[in-house]
Formats: sequence, structure tokens, C-alpha cells
Amino acid sequence: MKHALILAHPARKSLNAAIAAAYEEEARRLGHEVVVRDLYAMHFDPCLKADEIPGRKAPKFHDDVRREREMLADADVFALVYPFWFNAPPAILKGYVDRVFGMGFGFNPGAGGNAPALVGRRLISFSTSGAPDHWVRDTGALNDLTRLFDRHLAGTCGLVVEDHVHFGGIVSDLTDVAAGEILGRVKTVTNAHFRAHPPTAS
Repeated sequence: MKHALILAHPARKSLNAAIAAAYEEEARRLGHEVVVRDLYAMHFDPCLKADEIPGRKAPKFHDDVRREREMLADADVFALVYPFWFNAPPAILKGYVDRVFGMGFGFNPGAGGNAPALVGRRLISFSTSGAPDHWVRDTGALNDLTRLFDRHLAGTCGLVVEDHVHFGGIVSDLTDVAAGEILGRVKTVTNAHFRAHPPTAS
């Protein structure tokens, strides 16, 4: 099984980066392949180009998008790791989805609309916020995000939503114990979802 691990946080020593590392470590321990796409470290350009928009002419995909699509073409799992900013994913992640998961990868033209192209592959997300868990839950912020982002992405591309694990109340001076508990939960969740799935034979 191949995991495409997509990290969207600008700080290399952030909790989000540690979450991504914990996910990668556990997935590899289970015998799976992991390809990491650290969007800020890559300086990925999130701006959709005019000639990438489907229209009268076939979209023209730029080199960075073609490279990403080639790298992710055989991914079985798409794992997203990102913080909440204004109760939404960072713009760089939304732009990555716009450009990489668009026409020709996430979906194709179909009779009466678009046809999902990633049917049966899995989506799992890990997010963080400074707002506490109860606020994110009680205000509907997490539910709104998963409906508009996770479920819409999954529905458009044919993905199966495995889980969305959110860690709220994150502060800059998080204790080692608290951070360890978060990373332990990341590994537990990863193990629970993927230990029963053997690696894809090469």
C-alpha cells in the first residue's frame, strides 16, 4: 500500500510536522510505502493557472502539476496534515487540491458530468487548531470543514473517507507529555486503519 502524505505547515519543527513524521513512521512500520509532499518546503505554487481550467480547449497542465500527478498516480491513501486557519485548510493545501486533484487526475469528463478517477482509494486527515476541541465541535466548525472539504473532495474523486482526527487547543508551549500523547494517538489511528491492509505487491 502506498501513502501520499501531504503536509501543509510552514514551520519545519511544528506539531503538524511531527504528526506527519509519526504517521510516516507508523505506516512504514506496517510495511507500507510513504511518499511525503511537504508543500511549503517544496515551495508549491497554489495558484491555479488560466490554461489549467477545463474549457473549450483541453487543460494544459504545468510541469509541477504533472510531476505531482505522476508521483501520486499509484497512491492508495492520501493523508492530509494541516492546521485550521480561519476554520479552513491553509491556502497552499487548497491550491494543491485545485491544481493536482483536478481534471485528468481526480476526475475525468463523463456522461452528464464528471466521473471520479480515484474510486476506492482512501482519504485520512489530521488537523490542529488553537481553538479547543469543544469550541470546534460545538460551533460546528469541524463538521462544516469535513463536509465542505473532506466529503466534497472524496465525492468528486471517488475517495473513501477513513477518518478526520482533530487536535484542538494547541498552543506554542505544548508540553512534551501533551505532544507525546498526540503523536501516540496519530500512530494508534494509523495502525487501526491500515494494519489490516497488506502492502501492495511490487
